[in-house]
Amino acid sequence: MKLIKIDRKSPNASSFSLNTTQDAHFLKIWHYHPELELVLILESTGTRFIGDSISKFAPGELVLLGSNLPHMWLNDPEYFEPHTALKAEAIAIHFRKEFLGTDFLETPEMASIASLLDRAARGIVFEKVSSKIKQKILQLSALSPFERTMQFLDLLHELSTTPGRAISSTGFQNSALTSNSKNFDAVYEYLFKNFRKPIMLGEVAALIPMNSSAFSRLFSKFHKKSFTRYLNEIRIGYACRLLIEKRYDVSEICYACGFNSLSNFNRQFKIITGKTPLEYAEYHQKRM
Repeated sequence: MKLIKIDRKSPNASSFSLNTTQDAHFLKIWHYHPELELVLILESTGTRFIGDSISKFAPGELVLLGSNLPHMWLNDPEYFEPHTALKAEAIAIHFRKEFLGTDFLETPEMASIASLLDRAARGIVFEKVSSKIKQKILQLSALSPFERTMQFLDLLHELSTTPGRAISSTGFQNSALTSNSKNFDAVYEYLFKNFRKPIMLGEVAALIPMNSSAFSRLFSKFHKKSFTRYLNEIRIGYACRLLIEKRYDVSEICYACGFNSLSNFNRQFKIITGKTPLEYAEYHQKRM
């Protein structure tokens, strides 16, 4: 997946843009943009790639993305089959942090919204949003420009008090904002494309190109974690999705995620999620 910068500027000099996607599947592009993005999934299922996170998505999920946070919603394979009747539908709102002025969020009244937008740097998923919040998003397109702006501001305030979970790991640093972005983009593209098979440090280091030791030091300094830990987090994120879908047993998932040892898979899963694969699957089955 090549990381692409996309222009999401608001049309007609408006403070934010509102877009509804209705298609056979979502845009299959690993991309980023300077605007923040609020996305409500209305229809379809698949896998969302956000920062260094890989998770399943389903209708009703609401996600807030920070500026320049790489992301992609990849629909399940059946959405790409010829003559499919399946549809993908979502509402996306793109806006700048300073969409109401550079000093607006610095006022005491806006403190909770400012905090929400800061937390969005890693991405936030709201898994249990009220019907009231969903309705406010659905109503936006029918409102006048002034009413739409006021309702959107009210929506952000409500989300600032709604429980949400960070998506990317604490160690994730946005390559789009660094001088090393071009080099690391090649690394990310390679990892997301090949994480399901064995990957050697040397073959990834050659993409920069650097020797393995120098690359390992640079990677750890940049991400605040080792290359092996980063790769394992990508693989375990994919494993979590497969466990939730209940399509495969644990041993099949182990090898489908790029691990060559069931014991190592179980150990890494527990380190990263705090649960064994079976405990994780049981926990999510109870919540569904």
